Amino acid sequence: MTTTLITNLSEAFTSDAAATLVTDAAILIDGEKIAWIGKAVDAPEADTVIDAGYRAALPGWVDSHSHLVFAGDRSREFVARMAGQDYAAGGIAVTTAATRAASDYDLTRLVMGRAAEALAGGTTYLETKTGYGLSVEEETRHARIASTVVDQVTFLGAHLVPAGMDAQEYTDLVCGEMLERVRPYVQFADVFCERGAFNEAQSRQVLTAARDAGLGLRVHGNQLGPGPGTRLAVEFGASSVDHVNYLDEQDVAALAGSWQGWDPATRSGVAGTVATCLPACDLSTRQPLAPGRELIDAGVQIALASNCNPGTSYTSSMSFCVATAVLQMKLSIEEAVIAATYGGALALGVQDKIGTLVVGKRADIQLLNAPSVAHLAYRPGMNLSGPVFRAGKLVAGKLPG
Repeated sequence: MTTTLITNLSEAFTSDAAATLVTDAAILIDGEKIAWIGKAVDAPEADTVIDAGYRAALPGWVDSHSHLVFAGDRSREFVARMAGQDYAAGGIAVTTAATRAASDYDLTRLVMGRAAEALAGGTTYLETKTGYGLSVEEETRHARIASTVVDQVTFLGAHLVPAGMDAQEYTDLVCGEMLERVRPYVQFADVFCERGAFNEAQSRQVLTAARDAGLGLRVHGNQLGPGPGTRLAVEFGASSVDHVNYLDEQDVAALAGSWQGWDPATRSGVAGTVATCLPACDLSTRQPLAPGRELIDAGVQIALASNCNPGTSYTSSMSFCVATAVLQMKLSIEEAVIAATYGGALALGVQDKIGTLVVGKRADIQLLNAPSVAHLAYRPGMNLSGPVFRAGKLVAGKLPG
């Protein structure tokens, strides 16, 4: 293995427990891992030296919630929603029809293109879900295709009850043959516990079956209104509950209580249920923004994710999500960056490997075309993505000079 020193960094924001900001910094990469980080004047020698041109460095984004396996277009639905039409879960059926009609080749090409866009924007670890197949064959096909492109796959057969099917019969199918068939390709299972999708009893059945199958758990909850999703996620020890737009005091208390075995100062102990906020989706659906400020103040670990999907959040821009969290959710820039890096890693159970710039972690590093991470919110909407390193290798962007 060879060593690479990235030097002349204006700053390196580590996203570690202390939210360390090293100015006039350098980072040493040894093979695939970070070997040293500190002041550039103290940097060790290396086989290769990269002059960062006084750019800021931070961990690669960890996008813990996306829906990349789809075909078709729902821009008309978006236009109607902007004109005042309410969002309803039933729009998923439009994408299901188009996705079922796509060949393996075309669907793989589409997923690869979206993953490449995310990587160019600094996302170095990517989760995606099934959920636009809604049959045994299609959900299995989508899980298989996704597993060849992204880092983690979540089984979301419980996304919507297909038209013409009895809700309980479909839930039984999800928990039986469908789960068995997709199991070799997925790490997590999810359920859309929401009006128009799956009720509490059906969601409980899905989570129980997935847990018995040895999968990690997550829940789409409290997106369109108050409901049992968040408390159900905590009860089952789910890694995350995602959306969380409509939370009452009991929901927040349940989430906070799940973190009682966690020491935030050292990031050690028993992790609770991460509250994953999806601000790009909230803007598109015109739902209230998730209460990220209140959750952090209550002691809940949050994550920010893109929710990239064709109906409600057709973007993989994590920097856009960070800017929105700062400008409209009242997070500090440090809190938002941590949520989009370490928070996502925690939601996916890989916080010991990625999500922070710490010695021994995988060298997933993005350089901004800016001197400070503050520019992510200070200059909203600007493309500040520079060189991106994944496992120590340059995978997107161009090196300075």
